[in-house]
Amino acid sequence: MSLLLAINHVLNFAAPALAVAMLLVACSHVFMRNMAKSKGWIAPVAINFAVGCMALVAGLVLLGRDGKMAAYAGLVLACATSQWVLLRAWRG
Repeated sequence: MSLLLAINHVLNFAAPALAVAMLLVACSHVFMRNMAKSKGWIAPVAINFAVGCMALVAGLVLLGRDGKMAAYAGLVLACATSQWVLLRAWRG
């Protein structure tokens, strides 16, 4: 496998995590304005992206294949939990 092909595979593997992270932060700024207005955009996207990538790697290791729906469900659950913690939503 060439270097360009390996980079392409890694970028395609991480693309769902980036999309979920960006959509989650954008939706939190729209729907949860009071909690999200003090937070920026870059740090929550980066944290959610890192958590999402870890969830995808865990799904790859546990399930043995990329692209399983259980891994994507874990991605959404992990990113939603990290966003909940970032916004301190348990305080109400």
